[in-house]
Amino acid sequence: MRPHRGGLILALGILGFVLCGIFTAIPAWIMGSGDLKAMDAGQMDPSGRSLTQAGKICGIIATVLNLIGFVVVLILGMLGAIGGALSNH
Repeated sequence: MRPHRGGLILALGILGFVLCGIFTAIPAWIMGSGDLKAMDAGQMDPSGRSLTQAGKICGIIATVLNLIGFVVVLILGMLGAIGGALSNH
């Protein structure tokens, strides 16, 4: 049975909120999903299930928030460009 990576996955998920954005949030999401499947199949130590689930959830939330932030910045940038073009007339 492989050892769990719950602590690593949780750390990646938290870093997705705080510092690294989608560069650690998406791996936390993917690794968490894979590890939970391995735990269900009896291939990985299930003692880290709660850490793995928490890391996966943090990764999902951080990914969604980062994508929303990107879309908001994109929209505001487009509105700023349109406003700038209109003010030149």
